[in-house]
Amino acid sequence: MDRRLFLALAGGILASPRGSWAAPPAAPRLPTSRRLKLANAHTGETFDGSYRNDAGPIPAVMDELSVFLRDHHSGEKMPIDVGVIDFLACVLESVGQTGATVLSAYRTPETNAMLARTTFGVADNSQHLYGRAIDVHLPAKIEEAMQAARNMKRGGVGWYPQSHFVHLDCGPVRNWTLDGRGFDHMVVDLRQLVAGLKISPRGELLAGHAHRPLSVRQRLAFHRMIAKAEFLAARR
Repeated sequence: MDRRLFLALAGGILASPRGSWAAPPAAPRLPTSRRLKLANAHTGETFDGSYRNDAGPIPAVMDELSVFLRDHHSGEKMPIDVGVIDFLACVLESVGQTGATVLSAYRTPETNAMLARTTFGVADNSQHLYGRAIDVHLPAKIEEAMQAARNMKRGGVGWYPQSHFVHLDCGPVRNWTLDGRGFDHMVVDLRQLVAGLKISPRGELLAGHAHRPLSVRQRLAFHRMIAKAEFLAARR
């Protein structure tokens, strides 16, 4: 730069009023404290307090939450991923709710397998197994909470309108709805499928027009699907 031009510009800046060149004020720091009010539907226990402060998740409180959100069938616990707790806190805040009732959080492999045998829609590799999922009921605005959660795209959101709860997890972003409709048709369709299958003299299921025997895994999956559909139809 030309030396005279530099000096002229510098002189103009120094001569100008202080307010015209002062840096803008720093943006106010957003509060990082997070508070939750929860009730456990199975144990009757409650949690009401802050789990996060300016320094981050509070270790002692996260330990407390791991106990509160334990597998109520076995009593076993594991560390709960703070990501799913943050997700829940944001969802509650977005719909103006101050608390929720927890229906399920951490599950042992044994509990998950038991539920998979008796309840339609339980994933074999559920995020509940890793302390990254929570199922909650809200006293109001539960459908709005579900929609808000999906809009956030922070993880998985399952909507169970007939059972009045929302599943939240901090796994991959995905959405699903299980409203119970169509189970009767499922049972009818499955029975028709069974009627159309060919059975070998040894009692083996035969697949398709080629009459290729199903694998053991396919047969187990098939019978499990029928059992679940009939179980749900009987509960309605």
